[in-house]
Amino acid sequence: MAEKQVMVVAADESEHSAYALEWTLEHFVTPFGPNTPFKLVIVHAKPMPSSVVGLSGPGAAEVLPIVDADLRRQAARVSEKAKEFCASKSIKDVVVEVIEGDARNVLCDAVERHHASVLVVGSHGYGAIKRAVLGSVSDYCAHHAHCSVMIVKRPKTKH
Repeated sequence: MAEKQVMVVAADESEHSAYALEWTLEHFVTPFGPNTPFKLVIVHAKPMPSSVVGLSGPGAAEVLPIVDADLRRQAARVSEKAKEFCASKSIKDVVVEVIEGDARNVLCDAVERHHASVLVVGSHGYGAIKRAVLGSVSDYCAHHAHCSVMIVKRPKTKH
């Protein structure tokens, strides 16, 4: 049998990320059962404490270990939630990775490392100003990942 293609799915603690994973499983994995054409690699980029705190000098040394412990707990929660969700859909061919660094670089590196055919990212739906300030992970990946990039957007809620 031919080797399965790799699909890298970005995961963080947001509901946008959870929706993207759920949507991807429903459309590309679950309907095919064990014959799915994809091996899933779920990747969570754990921010570096220094990038979150954004301070240096006196006091930084005491704060960084606390922030790092918090980020590790968050990463463990994201990983567990992804594993549990896949298990609930009877998906066994999945790997969950936590890699420290900026999400943009972590995801593009994961695509290279796994020779992925597809990268799936959720869209946070930021407005133009917030996107300009924060930068869009999905936009960056769409331009820099060496594979197809699928940006999963939540449907707009009807008022």
